[in-house]
Amino acid sequence: MEQEIGTSPDSLDAENTQTNGSFLNNKQRKLLLAAAAISSASGLAVELLLGTLASYLVGNQALSYGIAVGGFLAAMGAGSYLSRFIAAKTEGRFLQNQLLLAFVQVELAIAPLTALLPLGLFALFVLDGSIWLGLVLVTLLLGLLAGLEVPLLTRLVEVSEGVREALAGVLALDYLGALIGSLLFPVLLLPWLGMFPTAFVLGAFPAFMVFAIGRSFPQLRRWAYIGLMVGVLLCTLAPISIPISNNLENNLYKAPVIKRIQTPYQRIVLTRQGQDVRLFLNGDLQFSTLDEYRYHEALVHPAMSATPDRKRILVLGAGDGMAVREVLKWREVEKVVLIELDPAVVKLATRHPQLVQVNNNALTDPRVEVINADAFTTAPALKDTFDVIIADFPDPDQEILAKLYSDGFYRRLMGRLADSGVLVTQASSPFFAPKVLSCIAETLAQTGLAVHPYVVDVPSFGPWGFVMASRAVLESDKLELPVSTRFLTPNILHHLFELPKDVLLGNTKVNRLSDPVIVRYQLDSRWVSY
Repeated sequence: MEQEIGTSPDSLDAENTQTNGSFLNNKQRKLLLAAAAISSASGLAVELLLGTLASYLVGNQALSYGIAVGGFLAAMGAGSYLSRFIAAKTEGRFLQNQLLLAFVQVELAIAPLTALLPLGLFALFVLDGSIWLGLVLVTLLLGLLAGLEVPLLTRLVEVSEGVREALAGVLALDYLGALIGSLLFPVLLLPWLGMFPTAFVLGAFPAFMVFAIGRSFPQLRRWAYIGLMVGVLLCTLAPISIPISNNLENNLYKAPVIKRIQTPYQRIVLTRQGQDVRLFLNGDLQFSTLDEYRYHEALVHPAMSATPDRKRILVLGAGDGMAVREVLKWREVEKVVLIELDPAVVKLATRHPQLVQVNNNALTDPRVEVINADAFTTAPALKDTFDVIIADFPDPDQEILAKLYSDGFYRRLMGRLADSGVLVTQASSPFFAPKVLSCIAETLAQTGLAVHPYVVDVPSFGPWGFVMASRAVLESDKLELPVSTRFLTPNILHHLFELPKDVLLGNTKVNRLSDPVIVRYQLDSRWVSY
């Protein structure tokens, strides 16, 4: 039928609505708009959960979130396109009924998949399957179903209100839900519930939404009870996912797990086999109590010995207290400021009996001030200057960590270093990530400091790199060691900066905030052999 001259599209929408009948009352309309917000919040939270899980497992944060978010959005586009084939030739009340039925069926499919697929992805990793292929498939499946939601809701509301009002209402609530989901996951769900219980709770949201919709639409009363049962079942099973995931996680470690903590920042795991207690952050070994003294003596004492003044010490990272233990061996030390991002690490180091025994309860020493904050922003803003700055950050295998090894960070940190002061940082494995040591040395040299890279053998890690930097060139033969040690000797100290022949410096770029090349260097293919 041809459009009459002077008839607007909006009036046609109104005419079509009157012809078909207004099938939604005000309560039903508000419920469907609320469903748009809930669907979006749940969907975005699932995207973040998948990206977080993958980055925990394999460490490549950029690629993990790229696949999780990008793949999810692409699959949503495909789902939106496929929605056009649902009830394509139906009109009036039959159209409304078919759209409602399709929507609740989509939600009931999303609910258990949201709960179970992340756990399945973790199991795939434990069984040494292809985590990237699994992430792609999980993302595509959930994204495809999520892509059906908004078009179906829009068409439902359009039956009563017209295209313009339907799109405006549904999309507004969709974007609001996205904001809620993006905050709900990292701020509340992940730290309070943990990874896999969160997945089950997120899966329960669409199921309970089906229950609410079914109660409001009499023709869906049977589906309402199904939604209620699925939602209650998923909430009931949420706590059970913890022992299941714990049993799976146990297979990743060679010793029994004695402590697990999920924080907003990382997954903390403590294992024990006999006298060997090991700390893992996001699956990466941080220390073994059998040989940690080698690492921490090598990190701390060369720098402490290289400066004539050692009264004020700044320690970045190292919330386990081992490095602070070594610092406090020097009698001249008057104050130690420790900046550690995750308060859970400090709490563990000050309360767990095995760790307190190994770190000599160093963090409770009255000379030690603990600041729980991001060292990147907090350390340069401190008012004091320090004789020694010790950086013991995790390996730079993610962009969020790469900034702590950047030219920009080191330059800002120079204002906190005394004129005769020394800075030292851990520098990963010179064998498995050979360019990281060189990159850190090159980056520190870019700030105008004299750099002194060195390598120490730590049985749990293999050869391990460090870089010391100062405003003046150091003379290693003049370094002294007036404190008790288990590994370092004056002779080792004097020859510490003689690098092995297979540790080569050069041919690396400066690590910058705008170009975090160190992440590529850290993810060297040699790690596959480790």
